[in-house]
Amino acid sequence: MPKTPPVGPAAQNKLLAAIPTSERERVLRELTPVFLSFGKTLYESDAQLNQVYFPTSAIVSLSYVMTDATSAEIAVVGNEGVVGVALFMGEASTPGRAVVQSPGWAYSLTGALLKQEFTRGGAMLQLLLRYTQALLAQMAQTVVCNRHHSIDQQLCRWLLLRLDRMDTDELAMTQEAIADMVGVRREEVIAALGKLRSSGLLQYGQGQIRVVNRTGLEARSCECYGVVKKESERLFYSAVTP
Repeated sequence: MPKTPPVGPAAQNKLLAAIPTSERERVLRELTPVFLSFGKTLYESDAQLNQVYFPTSAIVSLSYVMTDATSAEIAVVGNEGVVGVALFMGEASTPGRAVVQSPGWAYSLTGALLKQEFTRGGAMLQLLLRYTQALLAQMAQTVVCNRHHSIDQQLCRWLLLRLDRMDTDELAMTQEAIADMVGVRREEVIAALGKLRSSGLLQYGQGQIRVVNRTGLEARSCECYGVVKKESERLFYSAVTP
């Protein structure tokens, strides 16, 4: 674990950076840097939420948990957003689970302080609502993708969404873990990875995946990746009312 967190949360998390200066300083004073280790559960299904996380270098997987304890990933959150939207949407719990997929830093904010900012009705309220809309769009697109597109197309989308939130082209992830998150059999993941490797798009081995042809990966992906990316970009390029 790094000894010190990255400097400047507003420069590291796009959602925090999008807050107008007039409101940003008030929010930044309340943030606490935390290192999120691989596999750490930030919240469990139906558990009480008491804080939110603004990732800077960490990536968090959001999954929906069934009554038989099986689960499947429905969204991923990195330096573009916040984990724990249920807190400011009026609920203190959620049927989902949030687990750290790539270790790194984040900034935490207590639920009480976040609700204070939310009820002020300023620019942060608008940003949080727009982010929630983008997150819901990602969840909906994931459902459509898993239902209508091939495993290798789903895997391309899955990889690209993570690369967008990382400063490297390498990802540490076992085939079993990918299968659990995508909701398919391990054998299907192995076959899909083999196709992408044979096409010269990536290399993998011993739990490490390295993308060597990002352009080719985007071309191989289905439309779902572009839809999710466009909605996320719209969040940050839309005008914010002071």
